[in-house]
Amino acid sequence: MTPVTHTVPPKVEKMVGTLCPNADFLSVQNLLPPEERIRLGVIRDFLQTQIRPVVGEYWNQEKFPAQLLPELAAHGLGDLELSGGSRLFTGLVHAELARADVSLSALVGIHNELIVGLIDALGSVEQKARWLPPLRNFQSLGAFALTEPEHGSDVAGGLATTATRDGNEWVLTGAKRWIGVGTIADVAVVWARDVADGQVKGFLVETDRAGFSASKIKNKTGLRIMQNADIVLDEVRIPAANALPGAQSFAAANSMLRNSRAWVGWQGAGVQMAIFDVAREYVLSRHQFGKPLASFQLVQEPLSRILGNTTASLGLMTQIARLQEEGTFDMPHAAMAKATTTSLARESAALGRALLGGNGIVTDHEMAKIVNDVEIIFTYEGTYEINALIVGRAITGISAFV
Repeated sequence: MTPVTHTVPPKVEKMVGTLCPNADFLSVQNLLPPEERIRLGVIRDFLQTQIRPVVGEYWNQEKFPAQLLPELAAHGLGDLELSGGSRLFTGLVHAELARADVSLSALVGIHNELIVGLIDALGSVEQKARWLPPLRNFQSLGAFALTEPEHGSDVAGGLATTATRDGNEWVLTGAKRWIGVGTIADVAVVWARDVADGQVKGFLVETDRAGFSASKIKNKTGLRIMQNADIVLDEVRIPAANALPGAQSFAAANSMLRNSRAWVGWQGAGVQMAIFDVAREYVLSRHQFGKPLASFQLVQEPLSRILGNTTASLGLMTQIARLQEEGTFDMPHAAMAKATTTSLARESAALGRALLGGNGIVTDHEMAKIVNDVEIIFTYEGTYEINALIVGRAITGISAFV
């Protein structure tokens, strides 16, 4: 799989006026201060030249490219959440990651939002000292273990994994499902219900502890690089000091999920940039009926719609970043962002796949890979329907599901 270079055949170049090779049509990146704009450009170039060209085969084989982690770390992607960058900069980096590969963007997003950021916000001084240094440079990986085999959308009230205090230890029993990097993580943030008070609390569980086992979920149609796992906790004993002091109720998890949904909103915007890249390059380089494919009306209309969806998504996420900076960002904002950008991405992916015709169903041309990855981000971090109902509750004051 080769990187998109935005080349234009000479004959086509003579036929058009102002070319739009850039998926950031309204130049959102220009809202960044100069130093962040430069850094974003460096990260984009790295992702487009070193990551995007090589990840296709890993996706095809459902393999995790561990050898890429040092370079991701070298570009500051292991501690993006703690780097002090603006929310807009962080968001645009997440978009560029999704533009290069959705699986690796999921790894970096979960790692930053739900592991590094969580331990920094909710962990003890000792927990931070132990775990943050290796996590921030990808020497260690963490997993966020919340979803269960029987509890996804209703996990807040239905979570069944239990935590029982036994002297100076906690004993965790239960099962988790769809846990990203669950098979290769060094530590898992496990959410369990304290049998004493019924509260859902967070615990740091080293994955080599007795009773902890993880098995890879195989045969996924999307996000195939991400090693999702089924996890079993069979009376796993951990020191009392492994409990996260800032995670004594589900409210702590909900706060982290709010920020995570904003990150998925950026994924929805970024993957549409990839869709635009691939579709535009394809229709400019391919000829049918003796003319460039790009010259047909039925090609230009969907291409412009893809760009419109991408631009709308980037604009929405830019405003989300503003709310985050102001401290007024709330769950309905996150839910709207996630639901809107991923549903637009689904439409853009369908349009892009159709533009490639038969070549749109093989991963050699990247679009088939993107289409399948979009289906995953449309569903995870809260399904489209659940996020729509969160917005509906904010609109009406009436909850449709609890």
